[in-house]
Amino acid sequence: MHPVLKSAYRPSRRNFLGLSVCGLSSLYAGSAPRAAVSSPQAKNVLVIFEQGGVSHIDTWDPKPELPAEHRSPFANIATNVPGIHFTELLKQTSVFADRLTLVRCMTQPTPGIGNSHPQGSQYVFSGEAPGGPVDMPDISSIVSLVLGNPTTHLPSNIMVPGTNEQAATSQIGFLPPAHKVFKTGGNLSDPNWTVPNLGLLGIDQAQFKDRTDLLSNLDIGVLGAAQATDAQAMKALLNQAADMLTNEATRKAFDLQSESAAVRERYGSGHRGQSYLLGRKLIEAGVRFVTVDCREPMTSWRNGEKVTYDGGSNMNWDHHDAIYSDHHTNIKNGGPGAGRYGIHTWPMMGSLDQALSALLEDLEQRGLLEETLLCFVSEFGRTPKINNRQGRDHWTHAFTFTFAGAGVPGGQIVGKTDKDGGYITSSMAYRIEDYAATIYEKLAIDRTEPIYTPADRPIFLAKDGQPIPELF
Repeated sequence: MHPVLKSAYRPSRRNFLGLSVCGLSSLYAGSAPRAAVSSPQAKNVLVIFEQGGVSHIDTWDPKPELPAEHRSPFANIATNVPGIHFTELLKQTSVFADRLTLVRCMTQPTPGIGNSHPQGSQYVFSGEAPGGPVDMPDISSIVSLVLGNPTTHLPSNIMVPGTNEQAATSQIGFLPPAHKVFKTGGNLSDPNWTVPNLGLLGIDQAQFKDRTDLLSNLDIGVLGAAQATDAQAMKALLNQAADMLTNEATRKAFDLQSESAAVRERYGSGHRGQSYLLGRKLIEAGVRFVTVDCREPMTSWRNGEKVTYDGGSNMNWDHHDAIYSDHHTNIKNGGPGAGRYGIHTWPMMGSLDQALSALLEDLEQRGLLEETLLCFVSEFGRTPKINNRQGRDHWTHAFTFTFAGAGVPGGQIVGKTDKDGGYITSSMAYRIEDYAATIYEKLAIDRTEPIYTPADRPIFLAKDGQPIPELF
């Protein structure tokens, strides 16, 4: 197999316990990591992917001039930056507007994708429109390939929790398994939540050390030069996997209970708040790329009490029905949006506003925002007009991505939409390929250098995109 890139591959993130030589042999494919082309602005990337199509009109891009029958019922409020307004659903986040750049001119013009959540999600994960001649890997997997892993005891590419239906569209593509995203799983609001496979499954530390010592004594000197190189690489992978299993810092990175009660309460004790908090913990622990893809489950814990959202079935942002309901959206003759809760309720924007404001505050106070590119994204927006089910449908012509940290100028709006929020009226308009190019540029990854498929096909990163200049 032709090397995908001259890069040292790491152990599989899917299963820390896959320590056999046979299992690890497929992960090795090269020698040394490629250097970035210039000094990076970002050391880490934290993507908040709120899946389902967040309504930009009800959040980041308020339109008070809409006709009453289509207008958002939520007040247009000032932020801490003169001239920048959100809706009241982002009241807590509004005091951090001076750290944010809102790109209100995002668009997704690729035919067919606008009606597909799986394809829209894959588009966001990979930065490439699905359906091309090659299944593109996730941006996070490519970053893992090109830049390697800055830590020995943690994966470089983690998704929290990675259990929602569209998380399955995350993919490794043609890359080796070492760069597949590690998904934590679980309901993080559960006080007993832990990451699976971090323990030794009943084997104590002494037994584990005896077994790894025995394996290290295998004689690889009788192999030929090429085979010996591969064997040495596998041995290095074994050592790293063992470090992941036994290093106390690994467990601490995932231990939400190690955070103070005040910090946990600041984020919100529900699943979304604790997922955002774990995102910060993993960035602080040195993980290169973290994706938070969460939604409140039907049963959650808040302030130590179990809560069940009656009538709910899927708390993503696909509000085709009763978007302004005070509870579930199971209206008579409903459509594909049934089972959500209204956009303003606690499991939706209530928990999001608290968690996002806490994350911004926490990253800054810990000195992490300066070196972490924070991206708040959704696969598209929602229609300016309310449909006959009192909901808003998919809208790809204009929506908002929000950025902070890693050299992103704060207190800035990029682009403009019309009075209905339906179409871009500014001279600039950006696509998801531009979002991907921005991430690569912030990390100083040279997009003029291709990576290669196993069939020796060169693949250029975000080839149809350009970094969004206003973010630099």
